[in-house]
Amino acid sequence: MHFLITAGGTREYIDPIRFISNASSGRMGYALALSAIKAGHKVTLVSASDLQPPLGVNFVGVDSATEMFEAVKKHFGRCDCLIMAAAVADYTIARPAKSKIKRTNRSLSIKLKPTTDILKWAGRHKKKGQIVVGFALEDKAIRRRAGKKLKDKNLDMIIANTPAAISDEKTTIHIKTTKTGWTKMENITKMAAARKIIGLLVR
Repeated sequence: MHFLITAGGTREYIDPIRFISNASSGRMGYALALSAIKAGHKVTLVSASDLQPPLGVNFVGVDSATEMFEAVKKHFGRCDCLIMAAAVADYTIARPAKSKIKRTNRSLSIKLKPTTDILKWAGRHKKKGQIVVGFALEDKAIRRRAGKKLKDKNLDMIIANTPAAISDEKTTIHIKTTKTGWTKMENITKMAAARKIIGLLVR
């Protein structure tokens, strides 16, 4: 199989120096890429993380949500499965400053605008036989909210977890597909979770 995997938290620049981002390390996406490579599959990794890419992947480095969307669009048609493990910003800067914003004693307001929903785009544009997988990071009503995302975005699999997974080597995930109920994997390493996810997708 050819996996297209996204990883890391995007950076939305306020000016050439400063940006808005999130706490995602990209480790889950990299674990998925490594697991797929070790299982003998082809991997294109679109990454907004500073981690070292696994050997054997086709690496595409990006910064912003816009760059990630362009990379996904470019490679989506040639993949068998898209796994959107990246923490893509929901909002970006409406008018980034072209030069560094100087400090003053006045308050500063920054206007944000929505980014493109890459996962929703993929769900709408997938071809017959293509698989689209999403992640849902939720702080409450985890399964209900993730299940809604699975349906609303026309996904084939959703993997839900909580903010506790961001900075930890271990994670607890809830997996659901359009054809199966929920499966919970508790307090496992991200590599173990990745192997399980890749195994389910291949089967």
